[in-house]
Amino acid sequence: MLKISIIPHTLHFKQPAGTSRGTYLTRNVWYIVATDGNNNGIGECAPLPNLSSDHITDAQYTATLQQMCKIVEQNNGILPQALRNYPSMLFGFETALQQLQTNSFVLWPSDFTQGKKGIQINGLIWMGSYDEMLSRIEEKRQAGFRCVKLKIGAINFEQELDLIRHIRSTFSQRDIELRVDANGAFAPADAMHKLEQLAHFDIHSIEQPIRAKQWAQMAQLCRNTPLPIALDEELIGVNSTEQKEELLSTIAPQYIILKPSLHGALCGCDEWIQLSEKQHIGWWITSALESNIGLNAIAQWCATKHPSIPQGLGTGALFTSNFSLPLNISTDNMFFCQQPLPSVSDFLQWTEFKL
Repeated sequence: MLKISIIPHTLHFKQPAGTSRGTYLTRNVWYIVATDGNNNGIGECAPLPNLSSDHITDAQYTATLQQMCKIVEQNNGILPQALRNYPSMLFGFETALQQLQTNSFVLWPSDFTQGKKGIQINGLIWMGSYDEMLSRIEEKRQAGFRCVKLKIGAINFEQELDLIRHIRSTFSQRDIELRVDANGAFAPADAMHKLEQLAHFDIHSIEQPIRAKQWAQMAQLCRNTPLPIALDEELIGVNSTEQKEELLSTIAPQYIILKPSLHGALCGCDEWIQLSEKQHIGWWITSALESNIGLNAIAQWCATKHPSIPQGLGTGALFTSNFSLPLNISTDNMFFCQQPLPSVSDFLQWTEFKL
């Protein structure tokens, strides 16, 4: 008989993680452990406060997750349609039940999980002062990253342009690919002017230049932009096939960025990929500040998609209190090392939880 338990856990950032929406110091996640009496599976539910469509308060999230656990138990592992409106929970159930089948931290066997092939990733530069961000860029470059993503929108825009100008004075587009993420920080009235200024520096793309839910303004930007625009927050809460098709056809972005915990879990992101490819829209996959439990699942699923450009999967090293999994980063590639694989009992001991 299927039994599902919940383990709340707090992750601590090694250094403050700054975005235009605020700075993260800690991160609350909920692990679900599924057991059928023989095998066990672990999934991570990791909503982001003030961003995820399925999180209001921690207490309400816990109560809803408990209800969903009972429903999934009663249905013997069949996931209810209602979970489509709770993407971070759906992701946790999907991956826990997948591991229940494999009884291993190898969820989807591939060249990646066999250690034959890595996944190229971008280096992430969090918001900070000019000097802090410059120092972090130098660290990423020395580590071997060829693609760097800058979080912008928190300090003065002219200072951010100076920072990008400095990067380009040292490294050409061939040396380092630059992505920027505004997290909706630009006002629609001056967004195009800022895009035109950024376009002078051979920027690969900009994520979410203006706030979500402004389809007409975003569509106009995407039609006239001097550099490619990637949608991120815009996809949150868009869960039905019809809504996804309407968004993509209306806005017609150059890229979409897929985060399973935010954008419909794995099944929902699979649908986003199918629909975007029909409309010749590019995509890449990014983690959303999950611990290594969620990151492991996302990376393995990502590998089955055979990504051709750098992905955003380098967030596992951000935390001090993180479960150890064989995900290693060498230069700008993430690798999965088969031995030694941890066991479920290792995880339960780490969380001080007993079935």
